[in-house]
Amino acid sequence: MESKKVPVSVVILTKNEEEKIEDCLKSVWGWVDEIIVVDDESTDRTREIASKYADRVLVKKMDIEGKHRNWAYSQAKNDWIFSLDADEVVTEELKKEIIQLMNSNLIEEYNAFAIPRRNFLGNRWIRYGGFYPSAQLKLFRKDKFRWEEAEVHPRAFLEGKCGRLKKDLLHYTYKDFSDVLKKLNHQTTLEAKKWFRIYKENPKKAHYKMNFFHVLWRMLDRFIRSFIIKKGFKDGFLGFVIAVNSSLYQLLSYVKYKELRENYEK
Repeated sequence: MESKKVPVSVVILTKNEEEKIEDCLKSVWGWVDEIIVVDDESTDRTREIASKYADRVLVKKMDIEGKHRNWAYSQAKNDWIFSLDADEVVTEELKKEIIQLMNSNLIEEYNAFAIPRRNFLGNRWIRYGGFYPSAQLKLFRKDKFRWEEAEVHPRAFLEGKCGRLKKDLLHYTYKDFSDVLKKLNHQTTLEAKKWFRIYKENPKKAHYKMNFFHVLWRMLDRFIRSFIIKKGFKDGFLGFVIAVNSSLYQLLSYVKYKELRENYEK
């Protein structure tokens, strides 16, 4: 006999994810009460594929990530939200753990749960450098959680206690090394725009955080943390690339921010 669906709404944000979205949807289809896909005006087959599994496919252009996510969660009918990205897949073990959790008294003690993630570059699991277990707050009560309305890397705000699940979520972070550079370019552009907004609101704060010497220090700090302290060297060349990528994030964000500021001041 098929088990009853758990009262959870899965919310997935998409943007041209035709290669990954089906695996994500299949991993939650049939055992959660609701699946919502919020699509950022994809130009590929993302919405077509999503419509085979999702209860609703909504189209909304993303402007500010945190604001976009909060809006997406507000569309869900259930109190509990399971937030997924299109490149994430729920394992059978995690599925069973969530079902068991939702049918236990433990669900009353917490307002959110963090879930460990296995991050991948292609088929290679990035085990070190801070990439595992890299637990993410993914399961939460809709009225007790929200994201900061920031362009990139928004902060999470939670009322009440956060528990932690044991089973892994699979995250296919990068397709290949080209994808690493593509995402680095995109994310540093958003980071620069965030700091440019802060500069216009509070120049003193922006100058303190985004100056050349501070950036050099953060570049060195990020590399040492990733490759040495968090043992990225155990992943070999892959770990080295990840550490360099973390370091370059600081430099490129600063260069793009400086360019925005100089053009504005002209």
